[in-house]
This record gives sequence, C-alpha cells and structure tokens, in this order.
Amino acid sequence: MSGLIYAIGLVLIIEGLVYALAPHLVEKLLQALRDTTIDQRRFMGLAMAVLGAFLVWMVKS
Repeated sequence: MSGLIYAIGLVLIIEGLVYALAPHLVEKLLQALRDTTIDQRRFMGLAMAVLGAFLVWMVKS
C-alpha cells in the first residue's frame, strides 16, 4: 500500500511541475487531444497502461 501512495505522490509532483513550469505546453497538449479521435485516444490510453504495467513488472522482478 505504501508503494501505491509513493507512486501517486510521484505522479502528482510531475504533473504539478508541468502545470507550474509549462502551462502553455498543457494547452497545446489538450488541443492535440481534442484533435484526435476517440479510438486514437483509447488506443493511446491502452498502450500507456500496458507500458506502465510492463515498467512496474520490470522494477518488481
């Protein structure tokens, strides 16, 4: 459980830094997401979830 809280904390730090240091980049990324289709977004989300699971598996083993 502490590992999950640690991981969430790291995500919040990274996200917070992006919003604080490059808010214009966030706007560009949001516009790019609006320009993609639902299927493309679904595929990107699935690919990121698989990559994240693979990275966690690599670290844990």
